[in-house]
Amino acid sequence: MKRTLFIVALVTCSVGAASCAAWYGWRMHESKPLQAAATSAVQYRTPQEAEDVYVRFDMEAYDIMLANFWKQAGDADTAGLFEKSLQKAASTTNVTLASSTRAGTAAMLANTFKKAGSPEAEKALALLTLQVALYNLPPAGRDQLLSAALATQLKNEVENVNPNNDLYQNLGVSSGATIEQVDEAYAQKKAVLEGTTSPQGQAELKQATYAHKVLTSTSAKAQYDTNKAEPTVFMHMLASNTLYLYISKIAPTTINELLMDIEQASTTPQTSLILDFRGNIGGDLSFAQNVMSMFEGPNAYAFDLFHQGTYDAQRTPNFGPLPALAKYKEIAILVDNMTQSTAELTSSSLRRFRFGYIVGTKSRGWGTVEKEFALKTVIDPKETYALLLVIDLTLGGDQQPIEQNGVKPDVDTSAPGWQNNLSTYFHSSSLIQALKQVATTPPLQ
Repeated sequence: MKRTLFIVALVTCSVGAASCAAWYGWRMHESKPLQAAATSAVQYRTPQEAEDVYVRFDMEAYDIMLANFWKQAGDADTAGLFEKSLQKAASTTNVTLASSTRAGTAAMLANTFKKAGSPEAEKALALLTLQVALYNLPPAGRDQLLSAALATQLKNEVENVNPNNDLYQNLGVSSGATIEQVDEAYAQKKAVLEGTTSPQGQAELKQATYAHKVLTSTSAKAQYDTNKAEPTVFMHMLASNTLYLYISKIAPTTINELLMDIEQASTTPQTSLILDFRGNIGGDLSFAQNVMSMFEGPNAYAFDLFHQGTYDAQRTPNFGPLPALAKYKEIAILVDNMTQSTAELTSSSLRRFRFGYIVGTKSRGWGTVEKEFALKTVIDPKETYALLLVIDLTLGGDQQPIEQNGVKPDVDTSAPGWQNNLSTYFHSSSLIQALKQVATTPPLQ
Protein backbone atom coordinates (compact mmCIF):
# COMPACT_ATOMS: atom_id res chain seq x y z
CA MET A 1 0.00 0.00 0.00
CA LYS A 2 1.12 3.54 -0.60
CA ARG A 3 0.61 6.43 1.70
CA THR A 4 0.43 10.08 0.86
CA LEU A 5 2.48 12.59 2.73
CA PHE A 6 2.17 16.34 2.95
CA ILE A 7 4.79 18.96 2.40
CA VAL A 8 4.65 20.87 5.64
CA ALA A 9 7.55 23.25 5.38
CA LEU A 10 9.17 25.11 2.55
CA VAL A 11 12.31 27.19 2.56
CA THR A 12 11.48 30.14 0.35
CA CYS A 13 14.84 30.55 -1.23
CA SER A 14 16.57 29.60 -4.43
CA VAL A 15 20.17 29.39 -5.47
CA GLY A 16 19.91 32.67 -7.31
CA ALA A 17 17.97 34.54 -4.64
CA ALA A 18 19.45 37.32 -2.59
CA SER A 19 18.07 36.09 0.72
CA CYS A 20 16.56 33.01 2.29
CA ALA A 21 13.77 32.86 4.86
CA ALA A 22 11.67 29.98 6.15
CA TRP A 23 7.90 29.79 6.08
CA TYR A 24 5.51 26.95 6.64
CA GLY A 25 2.48 25.97 4.60
CA TRP A 26 0.56 22.85 3.67
CA ARG A 27 0.73 21.11 0.37
CA MET A 28 -0.40 17.59 -0.07
CA HIS A 29 1.23 15.08 -2.33
CA GLU A 30 1.28 11.35 -2.67
CA SER A 31 3.95 9.32 -0.99
CA LYS A 32 5.12 5.77 -0.98
CA PRO A 33 5.38 3.94 2.36
CA LEU A 34 8.33 4.64 4.59
CA GLN A 35 11.01 2.01 4.29
CA ALA A 36 14.71 1.79 4.86
CA ALA A 37 16.74 2.42 1.73
CA ALA A 38 20.10 0.79 1.23
CA THR A 39 21.59 4.14 0.29
CA SER A 40 20.35 5.83 3.47
CA ALA A 41 22.79 4.03 5.77
CA VAL A 42 25.63 6.16 7.14
CA GLN A 43 28.66 5.69 4.93
CA TYR A 44 32.16 6.89 5.85
CA ARG A 45 33.43 7.00 2.31
CA THR A 46 35.73 9.98 2.65
CA PRO A 47 38.10 11.18 5.39
CA GLN A 48 36.01 14.33 5.81
CA GLU A 49 32.91 12.31 6.71
CA ALA A 50 34.83 10.33 9.32
CA GLU A 51 36.16 13.53 10.88
CA ASP A 52 33.15 15.88 10.70
CA VAL A 53 29.61 14.84 11.66
CA TYR A 54 28.12 17.80 9.77
CA VAL A 55 29.83 16.76 6.55
CA ARG A 56 28.59 13.24 7.19
CA PHE A 57 25.04 14.57 7.68
CA ASP A 58 24.97 16.41 4.36
CA MET A 59 26.68 13.60 2.49
CA GLU A 60 24.15 11.05 3.77
CA ALA A 61 21.46 13.28 2.27
CA TYR A 62 23.54 13.59 -0.92
CA ASP A 63 23.52 9.80 -1.34
CA ILE A 64 19.78 9.50 -0.73
CA MET A 65 19.03 12.26 -3.23
CA LEU A 66 21.29 10.78 -5.89
CA ALA A 67 19.81 7.30 -5.59
CA ASN A 68 16.13 8.08 -5.11
CA PHE A 69 15.15 11.40 -6.70
CA TRP A 70 12.65 11.05 -9.54
CA LYS A 71 14.91 12.66 -12.11
CA GLN A 72 18.00 10.72 -13.13
CA ALA A 73 21.19 12.54 -12.19
CA GLY A 74 24.87 11.80 -11.80
CA ASP A 75 27.52 12.83 -9.31
CA ALA A 76 28.38 15.90 -11.36
CA ASP A 77 24.76 17.16 -11.19
CA THR A 78 24.42 16.53 -7.45
CA ALA A 79 27.85 17.96 -6.67
CA GLY A 80 26.99 21.09 -8.65
CA LEU A 81 23.73 21.44 -6.74
CA PHE A 82 25.55 21.30 -3.39
CA GLU A 83 28.17 23.77 -4.61
CA LYS A 84 25.56 26.40 -5.48
CA SER A 85 23.57 25.64 -2.33
CA LEU A 86 26.64 26.06 -0.11
CA GLN A 87 27.46 29.34 -1.85
CA LYS A 88 23.95 30.54 -1.10
CA ALA A 89 23.94 29.29 2.50
CA ALA A 90 27.37 30.75 3.26
CA SER A 91 26.60 34.00 1.41
CA THR A 92 29.76 33.76 -0.65
CA THR A 93 30.84 32.74 -4.13
CA ASN A 94 34.28 31.85 -2.77
CA VAL A 95 33.24 28.20 -2.51
CA THR A 96 34.15 25.89 -5.36
CA LEU A 97 34.48 22.21 -6.10
CA ALA A 98 37.94 20.83 -6.72
CA SER A 99 36.19 18.09 -8.70
CA SER A 100 32.52 17.50 -9.57
CA THR A 101 32.43 14.24 -7.65
CA ARG A 102 31.16 12.91 -4.36
CA ALA A 103 34.64 13.16 -2.84
CA GLY A 104 34.97 16.71 -4.16
CA THR A 105 31.66 17.63 -2.51
CA ALA A 106 32.72 16.24 0.87
CA ALA A 107 36.02 18.16 0.69
CA MET A 108 34.24 21.39 -0.26
CA LEU A 109 31.79 21.06 2.63
CA ALA A 110 34.56 20.28 5.13
CA ASN A 111 36.70 23.23 4.07
CA THR A 112 33.77 25.66 4.35
CA PHE A 113 32.32 24.26 7.57
CA LYS A 114 35.68 24.64 9.33
CA LYS A 115 35.44 28.38 8.80
CA ALA A 116 32.01 28.62 10.48
CA GLY A 117 33.57 29.55 13.84
CA SER A 118 31.65 27.27 16.21
CA PRO A 119 29.88 23.91 16.25
CA GLU A 120 26.49 25.64 16.37
CA ALA A 121 27.36 27.82 13.39
CA GLU A 122 28.64 24.76 11.53
CA LYS A 123 25.42 22.88 12.26
CA ALA A 124 23.34 25.82 11.07
CA LEU A 125 25.35 26.02 7.85
CA ALA A 126 25.00 22.28 7.21
CA LEU A 127 21.23 22.46 7.75
CA LEU A 128 20.79 25.52 5.56
CA THR A 129 22.93 24.09 2.77
CA LEU A 130 20.77 20.98 2.71
CA GLN A 131 17.53 22.97 2.85
CA VAL A 132 18.59 25.09 -0.11
CA ALA A 133 19.67 22.03 -2.09
CA LEU A 134 16.36 20.30 -1.46
CA TYR A 135 14.32 23.37 -2.31
CA ASN A 136 16.02 23.71 -5.68
CA LEU A 137 15.34 20.16 -6.83
CA PRO A 138 12.62 20.27 -9.51
CA PRO A 139 9.78 20.98 -9.05
CA ALA A 140 11.19 23.71 -6.81
CA GLY A 141 9.88 23.72 -3.26
CA ARG A 142 8.53 20.17 -3.09
CA ASP A 143 11.50 18.48 -1.40
CA GLN A 144 12.47 19.45 2.11
CA LEU A 145 14.11 18.68 5.41
CA LEU A 146 11.72 17.55 8.15
CA SER A 147 12.40 18.01 11.84
CA ALA A 148 10.63 15.80 14.38
CA ALA A 149 8.01 18.49 14.99
CA LEU A 150 7.31 18.89 11.29
CA ALA A 151 7.14 15.13 10.86
CA THR A 152 4.47 15.02 13.59
CA GLN A 153 2.50 17.76 11.86
CA LEU A 154 2.84 15.83 8.63
CA LYS A 155 1.52 12.64 10.25
CA ASN A 156 -1.50 14.47 11.66
CA GLU A 157 -2.28 16.05 8.30
CA VAL A 158 -1.91 12.72 6.52
CA GLU A 159 -4.39 11.15 8.92
CA ASN A 160 -6.72 14.20 8.88
CA VAL A 161 -6.28 14.72 12.61
CA ASN A 162 -6.38 18.19 14.15
CA PRO A 163 -4.87 17.94 17.65
CA ASN A 164 -5.87 21.55 18.36
CA ASN A 165 -9.58 20.96 17.82
CA ASP A 166 -11.74 18.74 20.04
CA LEU A 167 -15.22 18.19 18.59
CA TYR A 168 -16.64 17.08 21.93
CA GLN A 169 -15.22 20.17 23.61
CA ASN A 170 -16.82 22.34 20.91
CA LEU A 171 -20.19 21.10 22.16
CA GLY A 172 -19.29 21.24 25.83
CA VAL A 173 -19.58 17.49 26.44
CA SER A 174 -17.08 14.95 27.67
CA SER A 175 -15.07 12.87 25.24
CA GLY A 176 -16.98 9.80 24.09
CA ALA A 177 -20.40 11.25 24.95
CA THR A 178 -23.36 9.37 23.49
CA ILE A 179 -25.23 10.55 20.41
CA GLU A 180 -28.16 11.48 22.66
CA GLN A 181 -25.89 13.63 24.84
CA VAL A 182 -24.40 15.24 21.74
CA ASP A 183 -27.89 16.03 20.42
CA GLU A 184 -28.93 17.61 23.71
CA ALA A 185 -25.75 19.70 24.00
CA TYR A 186 -26.09 20.94 20.43
CA ALA A 187 -29.73 21.91 20.91
CA GLN A 188 -28.78 23.99 23.95
CA LYS A 189 -25.86 25.64 22.18
CA LYS A 190 -27.89 26.35 19.06
CA ALA A 191 -30.66 27.98 21.12
CA VAL A 192 -28.11 30.40 22.57
CA LEU A 193 -26.16 31.14 19.38
CA GLU A 194 -28.56 30.97 16.43
CA GLY A 195 -29.73 34.55 16.88
CA THR A 196 -26.25 36.03 17.28
CA THR A 197 -24.91 38.53 14.76
CA SER A 198 -21.33 38.68 16.04
CA PRO A 199 -18.67 37.02 13.88
CA GLN A 200 -17.38 35.14 16.92
CA GLY A 201 -20.83 33.78 17.76
CA GLN A 202 -21.53 32.77 14.16
CA ALA A 203 -18.17 31.02 13.95
CA GLU A 204 -18.88 29.18 17.20
CA LEU A 205 -22.29 28.07 15.90
CA LYS A 206 -20.75 26.85 12.65
CA GLN A 207 -18.13 24.93 14.64
CA ALA A 208 -20.79 23.38 16.87
CA THR A 209 -22.96 22.45 13.88
CA TYR A 210 -20.06 20.64 12.24
CA ALA A 211 -19.20 18.82 15.49
CA HIS A 212 -22.84 17.76 15.84
CA LYS A 213 -22.94 16.43 12.28
CA VAL A 214 -19.82 14.33 12.81
CA LEU A 215 -20.68 13.04 16.27
CA THR A 216 -24.26 12.05 15.41
CA SER A 217 -23.14 9.88 12.50
CA THR A 218 -22.47 6.39 13.83
CA SER A 219 -19.61 5.68 11.43
CA ALA A 220 -18.02 9.14 11.63
CA LYS A 221 -18.25 9.14 15.43
CA ALA A 222 -16.64 5.69 15.64
CA GLN A 223 -13.81 6.84 13.40
CA TYR A 224 -13.30 10.02 15.44
CA ASP A 225 -13.41 8.16 18.75
CA THR A 226 -10.85 5.65 17.48
CA ASN A 227 -8.19 7.88 15.95
CA LYS A 228 -9.52 11.49 16.00
CA ALA A 229 -9.75 11.44 12.20
CA GLU A 230 -12.47 13.73 10.89
CA PRO A 231 -14.64 12.85 7.88
CA THR A 232 -13.53 13.64 4.34
CA VAL A 233 -16.59 12.48 2.33
CA PHE A 234 -19.93 14.28 2.42
CA MET A 235 -23.06 12.77 0.80
CA HIS A 236 -26.18 14.48 -0.58
CA MET A 237 -29.07 13.46 -2.82
CA LEU A 238 -29.58 15.90 -5.68
CA ALA A 239 -32.38 16.40 -8.19
CA SER A 240 -34.43 13.21 -8.48
CA ASN A 241 -31.87 10.53 -9.28
CA THR A 242 -28.37 11.87 -8.60
CA LEU A 243 -26.07 10.95 -5.72
CA TYR A 244 -23.52 13.66 -4.86
CA LEU A 245 -20.30 12.84 -2.97
CA TYR A 246 -17.94 15.67 -2.02
CA ILE A 247 -14.44 14.38 -1.25
CA SER A 248 -12.78 17.25 0.59
CA LYS A 249 -9.35 15.63 0.94
CA ILE A 250 -7.84 12.17 0.65
CA ALA A 251 -6.80 10.61 3.95
CA PRO A 252 -6.13 6.92 4.72
CA THR A 253 -9.75 6.69 5.91
CA THR A 254 -11.30 8.25 2.79
CA ILE A 255 -11.67 5.07 0.76
CA ASN A 256 -13.66 3.39 3.56
CA GLU A 257 -15.87 6.47 3.91
CA LEU A 258 -16.53 6.39 0.18
CA LEU A 259 -17.36 2.69 0.23
CA MET A 260 -19.77 3.11 3.16
CA ASP A 261 -21.59 6.03 1.53
CA ILE A 262 -22.00 4.17 -1.76
CA GLU A 263 -23.27 1.09 0.07
CA GLN A 264 -25.62 3.26 2.14
CA ALA A 265 -27.06 4.76 -1.05
CA SER A 266 -27.46 1.36 -2.72
CA THR A 267 -31.18 1.21 -1.88
CA THR A 268 -31.98 4.75 -3.06
CA PRO A 269 -33.39 5.50 -6.54
CA GLN A 270 -30.26 7.36 -7.63
CA THR A 271 -28.93 6.24 -11.03
CA SER A 272 -26.27 8.91 -11.67
CA LEU A 273 -23.31 9.99 -9.56
CA ILE A 274 -21.27 13.15 -9.01
CA LEU A 275 -17.79 12.87 -7.47
CA ASP A 276 -16.73 16.35 -6.41
CA PHE A 277 -12.95 16.82 -6.06
CA ARG A 278 -12.96 20.61 -6.19
CA GLY A 279 -10.49 22.15 -3.76
CA ASN A 280 -9.13 18.69 -2.95
CA ILE A 281 -5.38 19.03 -2.48
CA GLY A 282 -4.83 15.30 -2.71
CA GLY A 283 -3.59 12.69 -0.31
CA ASP A 284 -3.23 8.95 0.03
CA LEU A 285 -1.96 7.62 -3.30
CA SER A 286 -3.50 4.19 -2.72
CA PHE A 287 -6.90 5.89 -2.94
CA ALA A 288 -6.54 6.16 -6.72
CA GLN A 289 -5.78 2.46 -7.06
CA ASN A 290 -8.59 1.50 -4.67
CA VAL A 291 -11.13 3.63 -6.53
CA MET A 292 -10.13 2.04 -9.82
CA SER A 293 -10.51 -1.38 -8.18
CA MET A 294 -14.08 -0.45 -7.21
CA PHE A 295 -14.81 -0.05 -10.93
CA GLU A 296 -12.41 -2.50 -12.62
CA GLY A 297 -11.82 -5.24 -10.10
CA PRO A 298 -8.56 -6.76 -8.84
CA ASN A 299 -5.14 -6.63 -10.48
CA ALA A 300 -6.19 -4.29 -13.29
CA TYR A 301 -3.97 -1.58 -14.73
CA ALA A 302 -4.66 1.74 -12.97
CA PHE A 303 -2.00 4.31 -13.95
CA ASP A 304 1.73 4.84 -14.41
CA LEU A 305 4.43 6.47 -12.31
CA PHE A 306 7.63 7.85 -13.83
CA HIS A 307 11.00 7.39 -12.08
CA GLN A 308 14.49 8.05 -13.44
CA GLY A 309 13.54 7.40 -17.05
CA THR A 310 11.32 4.36 -16.47
CA TYR A 311 7.56 3.84 -16.31
CA ASP A 312 6.14 1.89 -13.38
CA ALA A 313 2.64 0.50 -14.01
CA GLN A 314 0.41 0.53 -10.93
CA ARG A 315 -2.29 -2.10 -10.59
CA THR A 316 -5.45 -2.30 -8.52
CA PRO A 317 -5.49 -4.21 -5.20
CA ASN A 318 -7.20 -7.54 -4.69
CA PHE A 319 -10.82 -6.47 -4.27
CA GLY A 320 -13.77 -5.28 -6.33
CA PRO A 321 -15.55 -4.48 -8.48
CA LEU A 322 -18.17 -2.92 -6.20
CA PRO A 323 -21.67 -4.19 -7.08
CA ALA A 324 -23.34 -1.08 -5.63
CA LEU A 325 -21.71 1.03 -8.34
CA ALA A 326 -23.42 -0.87 -11.14
CA LYS A 327 -26.63 1.17 -10.90
CA TYR A 328 -24.85 4.45 -11.70
CA LYS A 329 -25.17 4.65 -15.45
CA GLU A 330 -23.49 8.05 -15.72
CA ILE A 331 -20.79 9.63 -13.56
CA ALA A 332 -19.61 13.25 -13.52
CA ILE A 333 -16.33 14.27 -11.88
CA LEU A 334 -15.97 17.87 -10.69
CA VAL A 335 -12.51 19.50 -10.59
CA ASP A 336 -11.15 23.04 -10.38
CA ASN A 337 -7.83 24.87 -10.28
CA MET A 338 -7.24 23.73 -6.69
CA THR A 339 -7.78 20.04 -7.42
CA GLN A 340 -4.36 18.45 -7.19
CA SER A 341 -2.23 15.36 -6.67
CA THR A 342 -4.18 12.15 -5.96
CA ALA A 343 -7.47 13.89 -6.78
CA GLU A 344 -6.12 14.80 -10.23
CA LEU A 345 -4.78 11.30 -10.79
CA THR A 346 -8.07 9.66 -9.75
CA SER A 347 -10.12 11.96 -11.97
CA SER A 348 -7.83 11.39 -14.95
CA SER A 349 -7.83 7.60 -14.49
CA LEU A 350 -11.61 7.37 -14.22
CA ARG A 351 -12.00 9.32 -17.45
CA ARG A 352 -9.28 7.34 -19.21
CA PHE A 353 -11.21 4.13 -18.72
CA ARG A 354 -14.52 5.83 -19.57
CA PHE A 355 -16.13 5.50 -16.18
CA GLY A 356 -16.97 9.21 -16.13
CA TYR A 357 -16.46 12.64 -17.66
CA ILE A 358 -14.86 15.68 -16.06
CA VAL A 359 -16.69 18.97 -15.51
CA GLY A 360 -15.09 22.16 -14.18
CA THR A 361 -11.84 23.96 -14.90
CA LYS A 362 -8.31 22.68 -15.49
CA SER A 363 -6.83 21.17 -12.35
CA ARG A 364 -3.77 22.60 -10.63
CA GLY A 365 -1.09 20.32 -12.06
CA TRP A 366 0.64 18.99 -8.93
CA GLY A 367 1.70 15.45 -9.71
CA THR A 368 4.59 14.34 -7.52
CA VAL A 369 5.09 11.32 -5.26
CA GLU A 370 7.12 11.81 -2.10
CA LYS A 371 8.82 9.42 0.25
CA GLU A 372 10.27 10.13 3.68
CA PHE A 373 13.86 9.03 4.35
CA ALA A 374 15.10 9.15 7.94
CA LEU A 375 18.62 10.56 8.31
CA LYS A 376 20.68 8.35 10.60
CA THR A 377 23.50 10.81 11.24
CA VAL A 378 22.84 12.57 14.56
CA ILE A 379 23.89 16.23 14.69
CA ASP A 380 21.73 17.16 17.67
CA PRO A 381 20.89 14.74 20.52
CA LYS A 382 17.54 16.52 20.95
CA GLU A 383 16.47 16.43 17.30
CA THR A 384 15.94 14.01 14.45
CA TYR A 385 15.72 14.79 10.74
CA ALA A 386 14.33 13.21 7.60
CA LEU A 387 14.21 14.05 3.92
CA LEU A 388 10.89 14.38 2.15
CA LEU A 389 11.93 13.60 -1.40
CA VAL A 390 10.06 13.47 -4.70
CA ILE A 391 10.68 9.99 -6.05
CA ASP A 392 8.07 9.73 -8.84
CA LEU A 393 5.88 11.80 -11.13
CA THR A 394 2.30 10.74 -11.76
CA LEU A 395 1.12 10.33 -15.35
CA GLY A 396 -2.35 11.27 -16.51
CA GLY A 397 -4.60 9.46 -18.92
CA ASP A 398 -2.68 10.92 -21.86
CA GLN A 399 0.54 9.43 -20.42
CA GLN A 400 1.91 12.93 -19.86
CA PRO A 401 3.02 14.15 -16.41
CA ILE A 402 0.21 15.71 -14.41
CA GLU A 403 2.87 18.01 -12.94
CA GLN A 404 2.48 21.47 -14.54
CA ASN A 405 0.02 20.13 -17.14
CA GLY A 406 -2.97 19.46 -14.90
CA VAL A 407 -6.11 17.67 -16.08
CA LYS A 408 -8.38 19.42 -18.57
CA PRO A 409 -12.15 19.05 -18.20
CA ASP A 410 -14.49 17.69 -20.86
CA VAL A 411 -16.95 20.47 -20.02
CA ASP A 412 -15.16 23.71 -19.10
CA THR A 413 -17.37 25.71 -16.75
CA SER A 414 -15.34 28.86 -17.42
CA ALA A 415 -16.52 28.86 -21.04
CA PRO A 416 -19.66 30.82 -22.00
CA GLY A 417 -22.70 28.60 -22.34
CA TRP A 418 -20.98 25.61 -20.75
CA GLN A 419 -24.36 24.27 -19.64
CA ASN A 420 -25.24 23.57 -23.27
CA ASN A 421 -22.24 21.24 -23.57
CA LEU A 422 -23.40 18.91 -20.79
CA SER A 423 -25.72 17.00 -23.10
CA THR A 424 -22.72 16.05 -25.27
CA TYR A 425 -21.45 13.83 -22.45
CA PHE A 426 -24.49 13.11 -20.27
CA HIS A 427 -28.02 11.91 -21.07
CA SER A 428 -29.58 11.83 -17.60
CA SER A 429 -31.79 14.90 -17.12
CA SER A 430 -31.37 14.52 -13.36
CA LEU A 431 -27.57 14.59 -13.64
CA ILE A 432 -27.58 17.53 -16.03
CA GLN A 433 -29.92 19.46 -13.74
CA ALA A 434 -27.72 18.65 -10.72
CA LEU A 435 -24.55 19.74 -12.54
CA LYS A 436 -26.12 23.06 -13.46
CA GLN A 437 -26.97 23.47 -9.80
CA VAL A 438 -23.62 22.59 -8.20
CA ALA A 439 -20.79 22.80 -10.76
CA THR A 440 -20.13 26.53 -10.23
CA THR A 441 -21.16 26.88 -6.58
CA PRO A 442 -19.09 25.90 -3.51
CA PRO A 443 -18.94 22.15 -2.72
CA LEU A 444 -21.70 20.81 -0.48
CA GLN A 445 -20.62 19.64 2.97
